[in-house]
Amino acid sequence: MPDMRRRDFITLLGGAAVVWPLAARAQQQTRVWRVGCLFASSALDFVVSTAFEAFRYKMRELGYIEGHNLNLDVRTAEGDFLRLPGLAAELVALRPDLIIATATPAVSAVQRATSSIPIVMGPTADPIGSGFIKSLAKPGGNITGLSLMAPDPSAKSLEFLNGLVPSARRIGALMSNNPVHTALINEAYVAAQSLGLTIVPVTAVRPSDLEDAFATMANEGCDGLVVLADPRITARIPDLAAKARLPAVYQFSEFAKFGGLVGYGPSLIGLWRRVAVYVDKIAKGANPAELPVEQPTKFELAINLRTAAALGLEIPPTLLARADEVIE
Repeated sequence: MPDMRRRDFITLLGGAAVVWPLAARAQQQTRVWRVGCLFASSALDFVVSTAFEAFRYKMRELGYIEGHNLNLDVRTAEGDFLRLPGLAAELVALRPDLIIATATPAVSAVQRATSSIPIVMGPTADPIGSGFIKSLAKPGGNITGLSLMAPDPSAKSLEFLNGLVPSARRIGALMSNNPVHTALINEAYVAAQSLGLTIVPVTAVRPSDLEDAFATMANEGCDGLVVLADPRITARIPDLAAKARLPAVYQFSEFAKFGGLVGYGPSLIGLWRRVAVYVDKIAKGANPAELPVEQPTKFELAINLRTAAALGLEIPPTLLARADEVIE
């Protein structure tokens, strides 16, 4: 891990009071809890691994020590959604106490694989529209967890990009075959019309498609980029955007810490700490059908001045004043 990103990682986790190793409390919990974890992307990706480490730290705080009273069975689709059903079936066959599935495609795969094992959603775009739960207050089945239902994420991204680079007219929208992207791209079209912008949708089905996606944006004459929220978003995207000299806005705040120009959205670190809280509640007997699904309550704006300087951009003072975090 590069030194800068290591420092960023420590800073990100700094808000959590890590308890080492909670031996006395752990001794009281003699049962070993088996938790399956299904990721659509690679758990080795720096962004995903940072969020997952926040989950593991929080689990330690709550008294669950891996190798003592907690076993984590992790499966990753490496960005290939077609692998998710098979991986979900593998996890169900292990008979875990519960399964964590992050983002819509993974939750859908686990939902089809089991109706009895409790499922905790990692941040998921629209659990009601996707048919995972009946309502936020009373999910009504074996699924609960975290929703990413938020007001106008694509419109906000375009608003920030337009404020940063008013001259940018052709905006690439980096998406995948994630089913929630249909709503996000339609929202982008509506917002772009009011701003006089042209949206150029570019699809990268797998992380290996990213180079071709950026080549397409160059051929299309894109002069700005909005990266739609997706479980396969990787820390490589800010590097590719920098190489292409494309000012980009991301729909999670952490991406500014990883070299992105602007990140706006809920904190992945904070969300994954809450995933651990859901695991703890279910372990203590809570019924997923009655455990309300949480929505993000805080949306953070993070701006990376180093990236702005490399792109030759000056951040407007009004935008800096709105920022929750400015990286210098």
